[in-house]
Amino acid sequence: MTNQTKEKSYRIYIIIASVAIPVLIAVLYFTPKLKLEGVDLSFLPFVNAILNGLTTMMLILGFIAIRDKIVFMHKRFMTAAIVLSLAFLLSYVLYHMTSEPTPYGGKGFLKYLYYFILITHIVLAAAIVPLVLITYVRALSEKFDKHRKIARITLPLWLYVTITGVLVYVMLY
Repeated sequence: MTNQTKEKSYRIYIIIASVAIPVLIAVLYFTPKLKLEGVDLSFLPFVNAILNGLTTMMLILGFIAIRDKIVFMHKRFMTAAIVLSLAFLLSYVLYHMTSEPTPYGGKGFLKYLYYFILITHIVLAAAIVPLVLITYVRALSEKFDKHRKIARITLPLWLYVTITGVLVYVMLY
């Protein structure tokens, strides 16, 4: 399979994931919550914050590795960032399938700051899915010139999403 064919074969999966993930998250907020008797998942927001923080670290380490031309470490860090993001997504979905959203209790300037961070986080979290997948597939397809070009957009946005994910947790809890 050529690199061109490889990239094209992933396109449908990127489209499906890019549509399905935000739709799934939106549906979680409008459907009744599952009741799991005897199961306490209240620890999951903390786990999600940890996963976001670890993803941030992997992204920074991946950037440093590629800047220093340590390609094999860059690949490992970026793959770890994707795995951590997937673990976050699964944990996030599980929590929001079973728990009501936590209301923000702050007032004044902090309330406006919180909602600004939350809204930009949500919008960019949806936008980052196709960017991450396209960036990763371009690397797998060895289209490094195109990979570099989109990675310059993907990295800062992905960092913003992971950092603001932690900030939202800190501000809520």
